[in-house]
This record gives sequence, C-alpha cells and structure tokens, in this order.
Amino acid sequence: MLKGFKEFIMRGNVIDLAVAVVIGTAFTAVVASIVTNIFNPLIAALFDAQTLAKAWPIPLRGGDKAPTIELGAVIAAVINFLLVAAVVYFVFVMPLNRLKKAQERRRQAGLPAAATAVEPTTELDLLTEIRDLLAKNAASSTTSSAGSDAPRH
Repeated sequence: MLKGFKEFIMRGNVIDLAVAVVIGTAFTAVVASIVTNIFNPLIAALFDAQTLAKAWPIPLRGGDKAPTIELGAVIAAVINFLLVAAVVYFVFVMPLNRLKKAQERRRQAGLPAAATAVEPTTELDLLTEIRDLLAKNAASSTTSSAGSDAPRH
C-alpha cells in the first residue's frame, strides 16, 4: 500500500499539479490586490462609492434592513476574471503559440527545431552500447591475437 502511494506521489504530473496550485494561489493574491487596490477605487470614484463592491447597490423591498443586490461586487469579479485571463493569455498562451509556429516553420524548412530537449539515456540504451562495445573489442582482440602470443586482457 505504501509502495503504491510512493509511486503516485513521485509521478511527475502530481508534482507539476502541486506547483501549479501553489503558483496559482500566489497569482490569485496578486490579481486580487490589483483589482481591490487599483481598479475598485478608480471605478468607485466614478460612482461616488467607497469601493467598487459597494457601487450600484440595488435595495430590495422590505424597509431599512432590506437586502441589497451589490452589482458592483459582480463587476469587480468580472474585472478580476478578465485580468487573470489577460495575464494567462499574454504571458503564457501567446508566447507558446509563437514558439510552436516558429518550430513548425523550421520543421517545414528542414531545419532542426530550436532548443529541442535531448532525450535522457535509458538503461536499455546504455546496456546496448556496452554490449556493442564488448562485441567490438572481442572481435578486434581475436583478430589481433590470432598471430600473436601476447596475453589477452
């Protein structure tokens, strides 16, 4: 049971997901701060409210303690979403799309892709290389020692 759990935790995609969640949380705090401290006051100043969340209150019937619909809070959430979407698009999506297009142009032109990752050598590759070297050395030592009395190493 513990072995299976260890394998699950050590998978690359679990670690990548954990990093993405941590970075996403930190990024959310930055975007929320920008919306709360820059955009909300600017928009609220246009409508004479303390914050954007308190702008455009729509009171419902029921007297002094009647519930109100806070339309400004919805607008603040939409602005927050648009800021996150813009940053994700302009910082991540657009540069990656340009990189993919450049690699596709290079591939079509017959040029090697820029900065392609080198595949790590596997155990099978190493064992195959060792086998081939041993076979080569064995073949060369038998042909050279056929007419010689020199000891083989």
